[in-house]
Amino acid sequence: MFSVPALNYDYDALSDYISADIMQLHHDKHHQGYVDKLNAAVEKYPELQGRAVEELLVGLNSLPDDIRTTVRNNGGGHYNHCLFWVWMSPQGGGQPSGPLLEAILQRYETFETFQEEFAAKAISVFGSGWVWLQPNMDIITTPNQDSLLSSGEPAPLLGLDVWEHAYYLDYKNKRPEYIKAWWNVVNWPVVEARFDATN
Repeated sequence: MFSVPALNYDYDALSDYISADIMQLHHDKHHQGYVDKLNAAVEKYPELQGRAVEELLVGLNSLPDDIRTTVRNNGGGHYNHCLFWVWMSPQGGGQPSGPLLEAILQRYETFETFQEEFAAKAISVFGSGWVWLQPNMDIITTPNQDSLLSSGEPAPLLGLDVWEHAYYLDYKNKRPEYIKAWWNVVNWPVVEARFDATN
């Protein structure tokens, strides 16, 4: 059975930028909802039980027709959010260092330009979705809770949830303000470790 991982920080630990109310709602209700629906789908097929969510998402097209969309939406939501929680930290913010920063600067020339392009992609997502930094330094988006793994992309280095549930209580319809604030909680050591593991 899949489960929602505990946060590595308190709900209010990011409250200068993301309120405790949003964190609790996002983690305990939205993420839990994805897990509950994913578990219900997989429960119908004993041969799928025990598989990692990554395996289900990579093999999405081979899953039974009646659960494929459920796994796409809710398995994707579970996988994406498991990453999202560790990409944030009360000690976050600033800039990365080492090889990751070098790769960003080689591609975007300045860290500020990288942030601007990432933000522009995030703002451009119509409706709900995610924006991702890939190991090759591409910045791409996906709709809804689609997983990059299902489309043959490598696992992302960093991602930002731009569903309204991630920010609406604090920022209302001002997605650009949420994106700007989020940079202050990005857990760069985790992102750097993911980048190092790809090289």
